[in-house]
Amino acid sequence: MNRKNLTLISRIQSELQDIEQINDKIIEAWDKLKISSDSLYLDSIALNLHGFYSALERIFLTVAKEIDDSVPSGSSWHSELLIQMKTDIKSVRPAVITKKIANELDEYRGFRHIVRNVYSFNLSMHRIEPLVMSLRDLFEDVKNEITAFCEKIEKSSK
Repeated sequence: MNRKNLTLISRIQSELQDIEQINDKIIEAWDKLKISSDSLYLDSIALNLHGFYSALERIFLTVAKEIDDSVPSGSSWHSELLIQMKTDIKSVRPAVITKKIANELDEYRGFRHIVRNVYSFNLSMHRIEPLVMSLRDLFEDVKNEITAFCEKIEKSSK
């Protein structure tokens, strides 16, 4: 068994567990926001949506470094990394995620950019709501795809 790949799979599984906790915090804060209208919950949601995508991006960077041996660079590296993850690289690895999931995740990537570059008092509940509402289903799909990817990597390591 290839130790490098087993280590990679363990790191990915750990990140997926962390993302589940992030998602729980987002849903909890969303429920409280709807009851109280306290904008501090909106700040929490935005920060955790940022964390959701950042954790996925750490998984993608790990795959790019450890398996692809190629990490995008330049000003659009975040977008290029997402493209790389939906690409099947012949004789190297299967796609990590589908094109459909990559397109959905691109919304979260874009929102993360907003969180990094806008004052929190400019955040809009209406902008965040679609991201929160689709989060659970999207994460289940992402988790299933990444888990299937890990299983393929593990099989190829035997």
